[in-house]
Amino acid sequence: MSKTNDLADQIKSLFADFEENHDKNMNGNKAAGSRARKAVGEIKKLVTDYRKASVASE
Repeated sequence: MSKTNDLADQIKSLFADFEENHDKNMNGNKAAGSRARKAVGEIKKLVTDYRKASVASE
């Protein structure tokens, strides 16, 4: 599997975690808000890596 595919899979997984925790946070679970923010931070890091990898593979 290529690096971009691996990164895309990781981003999708983290986004699913974000969505789940965001919904829980909107229903009053404050700890879920912290987990949602953590997932978004990890996504941000992976997006940067994805951009670099996609340019390198062109």
